[in-house]
Amino acid sequence: MRLLLSRASPTLLRACPLVREFSRNAWVVASRGTSRYHVTAVSCSTSDRRGTTICALSSGHGKCGVAVVRVSGSRSLDALKKMTNISKLEPRRAFLRKIHDPETREIIDNGLCLWFPGPHSFTGEDSVEFHVHGGPAILTKLMQALSRLHVQPAQPGEFTRRAFYNNKLDLTEVEGLADLIEAETECQRKQALLQADGILRKLYDSWRKVLSESVASIEAYIDFGEEENIESDVVQNAHHALRQLMRELEQHLADGRRGEILRNGVRTVIVGEPNVGKSSLLNHLVQRNAAIVTPIAGTTRDVIELTANISGYPVLIADTAGITEDTGDIVEAEGVRRARSHAENADFVIVVVDARKCATSGVTYEDYMREYLSSLGIQELLVKIGRERFIVIANKKDLLTEEEKQRLGDAEGVLVSCRTEDGFQDLLRSLTDRFSNICGDPSAESPTISQARHRNHLAQCLRYLQNYFELCANERYDVAIAAEEIHKAMRELGRITGHVSTNDILDIIFKNFCIGK
Repeated sequence: MRLLLSRASPTLLRACPLVREFSRNAWVVASRGTSRYHVTAVSCSTSDRRGTTICALSSGHGKCGVAVVRVSGSRSLDALKKMTNISKLEPRRAFLRKIHDPETREIIDNGLCLWFPGPHSFTGEDSVEFHVHGGPAILTKLMQALSRLHVQPAQPGEFTRRAFYNNKLDLTEVEGLADLIEAETECQRKQALLQADGILRKLYDSWRKVLSESVASIEAYIDFGEEENIESDVVQNAHHALRQLMRELEQHLADGRRGEILRNGVRTVIVGEPNVGKSSLLNHLVQRNAAIVTPIAGTTRDVIELTANISGYPVLIADTAGITEDTGDIVEAEGVRRARSHAENADFVIVVVDARKCATSGVTYEDYMREYLSSLGIQELLVKIGRERFIVIANKKDLLTEEEKQRLGDAEGVLVSCRTEDGFQDLLRSLTDRFSNICGDPSAESPTISQARHRNHLAQCLRYLQNYFELCANERYDVAIAAEEIHKAMRELGRITGHVSTNDILDIIFKNFCIGK
C-alpha cells in the first residue's frame, strides 16, 4: 500500500509514525506493506522567505575602497535592469555602469555589475552583485533603492541557507564555510577549506551508500529469498560490508578529537609554583603585556585566558595562580583550586619550574621534578594524559652558571629565560611538535571530525549497527526488525549532511553566520 500526504503541517507530519525522514524540500513518508516500505516524497515548505528576493552587504562593514552588495531571488535580474542601462547581459561578466535610483533616476555610483543566472550561482537562484565604492552614504542609498524594488534585507546566513535548500551545499560544507570565515590560523583555514570543498560529504555519502546497498540486499532477500531469485550469499556479503563500515567508523571516531580541538583551539594551562614566571611566559606567548608581572609571589590570583597563534595552531592559554600548599589566604586558596581544575580539563599543560631552584636543589633533576609535580598535585594527571600532552619549562636560565646550564640542558624539558628570551626558539619548536600531534595535519586523505554534532551522530550510527549484529546473533531473530537498525544508522548519517534534518538543527547552524553570507 502507498500513503500520500499533502499540505500537512510539519508538526502533524512529525507526530505521524510513518514519517521516516525529512529531506531538505520534502518529507519522505513510508508505509509498510507485506515486508517492505513504499516511499513517497511530499512537498513541505520550511521557510516563508524562500520565494522572496533578498540583498545584503557581503563585504566588510566600514569605509573601504570597494564594497559588494549581493542580491538573490527572482527579482534580482529585474533590479539590475531597472538600476542600470545594461542592454545585453552576459552571465558572469563584469559591466562597468552607472547605478541609479529606479524611481528618481538619480545616479548612486559608478560600479561593476555581475549577473549569475540560476541554478549556476552560489544560492542556485538568479543572483546579482553590485561592486561599488565602500562609502556609508553610497551603500545606504543603494540599499534604499533595492528596497523600492521589493528586495528585502537578508537575515544572517540566508544566502547560504538557500544554497543548502537548492542542493548547492550540504550541511558539512555549510559548516566548513562558516569555519573558513571564522578561521584565525593557517591550520584552521586548511581544515575548514577541505570541509567546505566537500571532503566530509564525500566520505559520509559513501558510507550512506554502503548502508543503502546493504539494507536493499537484506530486504530483497526477505522478499524474494524463497523464490530463489536471489543469490544465497547476499546476506553474508551485506554483513561483510557492514562490518567493514563499522571498523571505519570506529577508526574515524578514535581520532583524539583532533579536528574539534583544531577548530576550537588547544586549551592550554600554565601551572607552577608562585613566582616561577608563569605570567611572563604568557605575555611572551601572546606577544603583549596582558598579565601583571611583579617579583611578589601570588600576584596572579584568578585565571587569565588569552588566545595565541603558535605556528598556525590556535591556542587558548590560561595563566593560573601559583599552586602552593601553605596558604591561609582564602582568595589564594580559591585560585589554587581553579588552577588545578583548569589543568584537569585542559588539552595541554605547561609546567613552569624555577631553573635556579632546580639546579641548586642538591638532587637529580628527575627527583626534583617528581617532588615538584607532587607538590603541585598534578602528577597523576600528567601520567594520565601522556607525555605528548604536557611540557616542562625551566625558566630563569639567565640566573644560572654555565655548569648549571649544562646540567639542566641534558635533562628533559626546555630551558628558557623570559627576561632575555633565550631558548624561546627551542620552546616554540617543542610546542609546535606537540600541537601537531594533538591537532593533526588537515589533509584530504585523512579527514577529521570537526564538530561535536558530527561525532554524536556517528557514534549513534555505530551503535545502531552494533544493535543490528546483536539482534542477528539471536537464533530466533526477525530479519525485518533487525534491518530497521540499519535504517536508523542511515538516518544518523543523513542528519550530518542534511539529507535528514529539522528546522531546529538548521537554525542552530545558520544563526552564527554573518549577514551577507
